Amino acid sequence: MFQRINGAMLRTVAFGDGPRTLVAHGGWTAAWALWEGPFELLSPGWRCVGFDHRGAGASRVDPSSITVDAMVDDLIGVLDAHGIERCVLAAESMGGLIARVAAQRHPERFDGLVLIASPYGLGTGAHPLAVGARRDYPATVAAFVAACLPEPGTEHLASFGRHMLLEADPDCAAVLMECCAGLEPDHAAIRTPTVLVYGGADAVVPPSEGERLAAALPDATLYVLDGIGHVPPLTAPGEVAAIIERHFGAGTR
Repeated sequence: MFQRINGAMLRTVAFGDGPRTLVAHGGWTAAWALWEGPFELLSPGWRCVGFDHRGAGASRVDPSSITVDAMVDDLIGVLDAHGIERCVLAAESMGGLIARVAAQRHPERFDGLVLIASPYGLGTGAHPLAVGARRDYPATVAAFVAACLPEPGTEHLASFGRHMLLEADPDCAAVLMECCAGLEPDHAAIRTPTVLVYGGADAVVPPSEGERLAAALPDATLYVLDGIGHVPPLTAPGEVAAIIERHFGAGTR
């Protein structure tokens, strides 16, 4: 459904009615559907809520409204709109930066974090994806998706991914990267138990970023999935779901 949250019409979905709640969103311009596989596997025992963050998927906004603060406020707004007091928060790639800021600012809302292929930071220079989005968004998306999915036999997922990312406006795609430039959360202040999942074959955000992040966070467990690229929720949904269940499922805490 579409819900007006923090001044924007955001697309949100919910599945299952289990005793624990998982809220998830994607990275860059990826829609909630990135998490469809883990949601399907977990929903018999979990309530699974996904959303397209502003500027991604069907959550269309004016590019000028995209800021880190707005995206963190959106996330909390999604929780409020769905009556969620506490949850496990999952995010992929760039979305993991927003998740970390949210956990730093609102620790009372999160029982755990699941960060998939999330960079330690994006640096302060012009990001190639932002430059490419303004110059030739379709070509940039095609090259990015190819880099994200090195696993053999994933052309169907590559087609799905290209279609997903191209739903976004190119200016929004650029601003989503630009607004995170130089962003580095206060990792020492994030006390929420955190699970880090990286693909061993990820050329976009290599596992070394996960090692660096695991060393910076007070309570983090790192998994590296052999032979997997940048999008484990798409290419290894069973392994991602099993990790979430192992750490945060009913009866574990």
